[in-house]
Amino acid sequence: MVNKIRFSVQWVLPVFIGVILLTLFVFIRPTGAVINQIPDPEPKPGSYGLQATKTQPPPEIGATITTPGSGSSFTTSPITVTGICPSGLLVEVYNNNVMVGSVMCVNGSFSIQISLFAGVNELSVSVYDDLDQMGPASNVVTVNYTDTRFTAFGSLMTLTSSYGRRSAPTGSELTWPLQLSGGTGPYAFSIDWGDGTVNDLKSQTLAGLVTILHTYKKAGIYQVNVKVTDVNGVSAFLQVVALGNGKVEATPQTTETKVVTQILWIPAAIALALLVPTYWLGRRSQIVSLRNKMLKDQENYKAQ
Repeated sequence: MVNKIRFSVQWVLPVFIGVILLTLFVFIRPTGAVINQIPDPEPKPGSYGLQATKTQPPPEIGATITTPGSGSSFTTSPITVTGICPSGLLVEVYNNNVMVGSVMCVNGSFSIQISLFAGVNELSVSVYDDLDQMGPASNVVTVNYTDTRFTAFGSLMTLTSSYGRRSAPTGSELTWPLQLSGGTGPYAFSIDWGDGTVNDLKSQTLAGLVTILHTYKKAGIYQVNVKVTDVNGVSAFLQVVALGNGKVEATPQTTETKVVTQILWIPAAIALALLVPTYWLGRRSQIVSLRNKMLKDQENYKAQ
């Protein structure tokens, strides 16, 4: 009975030490990282608003028309005009000194469709920066246009504008005045505002000033395509650039808590490995203690 008690007691120390080591080193520790969005700063009492004017030199490099080549002849309209230009600038195309379309220069080049006048057309392009400062003049390309459909006099139609780029705050109405000449009324307009909405349809009885309207919901740069067709099927085309002013919406970020569970395997292995030597040391210590006690009792017995 005494041996069983001693055998049970000798397990107490190593088991207790093992449990403590496992609790300290094998315990699963969750670590969390919370992503919180920083709120926009609010004006404080006594603060002041500042207004600045951006200044920069006008563009030093202009655009160049590469196609069509000078002296080309066409029997259909509109045609495509392409060329090279400084990236990020607005390119306006002029036909006989009349603005007939605009497009943004992307990756050092531009491409745009324009309508031609009957007879001789002198094409040129100009570049403008964000402050509407004009760059150097481009080359002039002369082309000829002959209407092979033999339409009646005055049926040829042109659509132009004094503005190659217009802007309005998002949520506000953008107005764009156009000038329609020639053709025979009534006229049907189809306007693609470039923001993915359904094309606007508009009718006009007589030629002259035409105003188109649109409201952009998101800030950005949009390519606007306007096509008009008269009662005889004769059409004209105009391509321009619109700006929706406002704060560009960032990609929405969801706030979440990510919990990563880590288990310390190395301390756990060490703790398990220490159980055997701890038990052996406890057993050895007990044997030595019993032997010393027996020797002491034996000496005391002899002394008596």
